Amino acid sequence: MAKIIQNHKDCIGCGTCVILCPKFWEISDDGKAILKGAVKKENGDLELEIDEIGCNKDTEDACPVKVIKIE
Repeated sequence: MAKIIQNHKDCIGCGTCVILCPKFWEISDDGKAILKGAVKKENGDLELEIDEIGCNKDTEDACPVKVIKIE
């Protein structure tokens, strides 16, 4: 099982993740990308456990501000 972690606070809302992987990403009301179905942690990060990384690896590589991590 893999975990996707997004530092939502530092997201700039460029939308690259939404374009590359719309099944998991969308633009929220605050204009930033949000990880669909994620749990918000105390530090403000969003986390989602998934079975298969799929297109999320592309989002991690393409994010211009590197706020997406896969563990």
